[in-house]
Amino acid sequence: MSLGIVIKAPEGIVLAAESRLTLAAENTVTHEKLQVSFDNATKLLAFQQGDNFRPVGVVTYGQAAIGTRTAASFVPEFEARIGDDSLDTEKFSNELASFYKEQWDASMPKDWASPPMTFVVGGYDQGAAYGRVYQIEIPQRPDPVELNKGDGNFSITFGGQTEHMDRLLRGFDRRLPEMVSKTLNLTPTKRQEMEAALSVLQMPVPIQAMPLQDCVDLAVFFIRTTIAAQSLTVGTRGVGGPIDVATVTRRRGLEFIQRKRVRVDDK
Repeated sequence: MSLGIVIKAPEGIVLAAESRLTLAAENTVTHEKLQVSFDNATKLLAFQQGDNFRPVGVVTYGQAAIGTRTAASFVPEFEARIGDDSLDTEKFSNELASFYKEQWDASMPKDWASPPMTFVVGGYDQGAAYGRVYQIEIPQRPDPVELNKGDGNFSITFGGQTEHMDRLLRGFDRRLPEMVSKTLNLTPTKRQEMEAALSVLQMPVPIQAMPLQDCVDLAVFFIRTTIAAQSLTVGTRGVGGPIDVATVTRRRGLEFIQRKRVRVDDK
């Protein structure tokens, strides 16, 4: 479930996530399988270093919990483990991956075959011109993989329930090439030709030229549109609740642009 977005752009990195937590449950009397949702989960993680945030943020999506706990619930333990040591983005990603893999191994089935708990890390190294982005998939691929590597390589990383975002950004459902290929029994060469032809349908988003504000607006647009689309269609409504947004920039580090707060709603 979920929808998480990380945009690496020239002016900085944008991280955005909604707040719906969907869990599988069972009625203890009837043994009916249930699906329950909560709309205040934290999926955009920030980490303290002394009195400030580290210049790195993390978006998580996919598997919602390790045992009975969310990824966000482990943040204090991870902060205590790494202390106030300065870590570049790669070292931070490795420490994060190692920590959550340990939690997973201690609580989850050894033969796990469902989607992973995915982390996308975005941060700035001291003195670097541009940010770096890493992806971690627990438990299948715990070693961090750098995405969009290189100073001039800017793009969007997203995951979770992406069916509506796929159609907006790619121009078609991501299942389409495989479905057409099987239906028409295409050769590998013909499939490549089809995918090349479909590439012209992609939304022309010039990330390499977009100001940071436009990147924030783009991420929020995709999440709000997904929430609205799911509310009007039949399917799993796994995206919802408040939207958290943060930026990481070369000069200002991590800053929350929008962050839900604990509150009382008087109705």
